[in-house]
Amino acid sequence: MGHIVLKNGNPTPASMPSMYASTTPTTHKKPHHSIVISTVHLKMWHLLLLLFQATASAALTVGGGGFGVGIGGGGGVWIGSGGGGSGGSDPNLQKAYTALQAWKSAISSDPSGILKSWVGPNVCSYNGVFCSSEEADSFSQSNGVVVVAGIDLNHGNLQGTLVKELSLLTDLSLLHLNTNRFSGQIPDSFSDLKSLTELDLSNNQFSGPFPSSILLVPNLIYLDLRFNAFSGPIPEELFTKNLDAIFLNNNRFTGELPQNLGNSPSSVINLANNGFSGEIPFSLGYAGSRIKEILFLNNQLTGCIPEGVGLWTDLQVLDVSYNSLGGRLPESMSCLTEIEVLNLGHNRLMGELDELVCSLRSLVNLTLASNFFSGLSQECNQLPLRNVGFDFSLNCIPGRQMQRPQPDCSGIRGGSLSCLRFPSVVKPIVCGALLGGQATLSSPPPPPPS
Repeated sequence: MGHIVLKNGNPTPASMPSMYASTTPTTHKKPHHSIVISTVHLKMWHLLLLLFQATASAALTVGGGGFGVGIGGGGGVWIGSGGGGSGGSDPNLQKAYTALQAWKSAISSDPSGILKSWVGPNVCSYNGVFCSSEEADSFSQSNGVVVVAGIDLNHGNLQGTLVKELSLLTDLSLLHLNTNRFSGQIPDSFSDLKSLTELDLSNNQFSGPFPSSILLVPNLIYLDLRFNAFSGPIPEELFTKNLDAIFLNNNRFTGELPQNLGNSPSSVINLANNGFSGEIPFSLGYAGSRIKEILFLNNQLTGCIPEGVGLWTDLQVLDVSYNSLGGRLPESMSCLTEIEVLNLGHNRLMGELDELVCSLRSLVNLTLASNFFSGLSQECNQLPLRNVGFDFSLNCIPGRQMQRPQPDCSGIRGGSLSCLRFPSVVKPIVCGALLGGQATLSSPPPPPPS
């Protein structure tokens, strides 16, 4: 009887790159908090499905190597024999051999000797390559076809490029290459990877425009391109894909955010540390309760925080710091009852900070530094008693230390910005709904005391 092994190879917080770290060191754009985002929980259903499939075929062995299920270093899931299997006359493994040998020849530096095992047609014995048995007939007990299902070369410090021959790996489900020195562009032939579900190319030196071939991969659910040198605009088509998470932070992307950004089903959207400009699309509000983390820090965004923030009822992290957002905060921010980290620092926001922000029940860290806020409610003064970390420095709040000089506060920049708002005197705030409830309604908050 074969066995099932669950192996957690995720990088520890010490080795995992910070979401906020800039590609070039700076001294003035450091956030006041650090978050390590877990991506494993985004794909638990996928892991359970693989476990079920593995259990169903656990009696199968490939060259005596056993059947394995594991979690790769990039937060993904792979299944594999860990050995055995021969290129022989198997056309799938012959194609895999051709693809991997072509790729090996394009890798110029392998300081850890990872590729020393990449010799001969037995590709299932290559380091970092994982094979799986596909059932030829679900109603038969015969052995299925052996295919290359996953490649995990995370933290290999490999230098080289990706080759078009990788498209021969048509059964590849997981490709994890984070923390290497791969460069160049993503081959157009990647669109042929019809089985690919997880692509992690983070922490490399890839460049060029957003790789449009990725948009043609039909089953992709996890995309991580952070910490590279991709540039130019990002396409609207990205936000029509059925992705669990989108990590594009720490690149050189520019242009306005696509207007359909809110159509994405992703629970995490990280666009931090790029060169995006323009306003936050109003459609982002329609991401609703499915969105958990939004990170737009250190861009060049302008305009207002959209009223649609009231639809983000399950949002846990919102960081739009180091932009040029202005105007007053929308009253619908009082709907962010699950928010733990709220960072609006280093913008041009104004107005008084009343209960709508400081009374949010789940707050752990609130950063509003370097804006033009002009007053605090009593609830804001109680934050230390709730063990909430906060930073109100460099605002225009009377009686508090470390505020802006009065001349700076006399002509508040961004104060004349007109933001689209739905006044509560006309329509009470209803969390989870806008203009008549396009999303599930929840009870409105109690009216303010008269």
